[in-house]
Amino acid sequence: MTVAAVVLAAGAATRYGGPKQAEFLPAVLDAIARAEIAQVVVVAGAYPLQVDAARASVVHCDRWADGPGASLRCGLEALGDEVEQAVVVLADGPELDPRAVERLVEHRHDGPVVAAAYAGERSHPVVLSRSVWHDVPDEGGRAMPALLVDCSDLEAPGDVDFRR
Repeated sequence: MTVAAVVLAAGAATRYGGPKQAEFLPAVLDAIARAEIAQVVVVAGAYPLQVDAARASVVHCDRWADGPGASLRCGLEALGDEVEQAVVVLADGPELDPRAVERLVEHRHDGPVVAAAYAGERSHPVVLSRSVWHDVPDEGGRAMPALLVDCSDLEAPGDVDFRR
């Protein structure tokens, strides 16, 4: 296996008012499963997360409060040596389309950082090649320059910050 997924679910969800990860994570994991990614790591932090071990492994990031980069680095470190690229998604993106994951995986060799774009706006998923894992800044993958792959024909995954 050369491609795995890292699901970022470590934040405190203060704007949401509670652990939104528990609410939205099942839909995100369903989308990743439909994209046929074999290894999935969920990064927990502020809240404990219960995930069926057949669906994903959970890694707790003690430094989650340092920002998304710390959480992402925890997830990447949990991946096996055989993994060459990681698909990064947010646990609070419940509209994640598995076709976007598949499209990004198809373009994984086009650059070290490849990100989905919807109507010209960078979003998720993002694919990071192992060669840049050590370069992840504290701001997270969004701060890394990326080749954009148009996914405008698909639903954007969303990024839920407030209760509906």
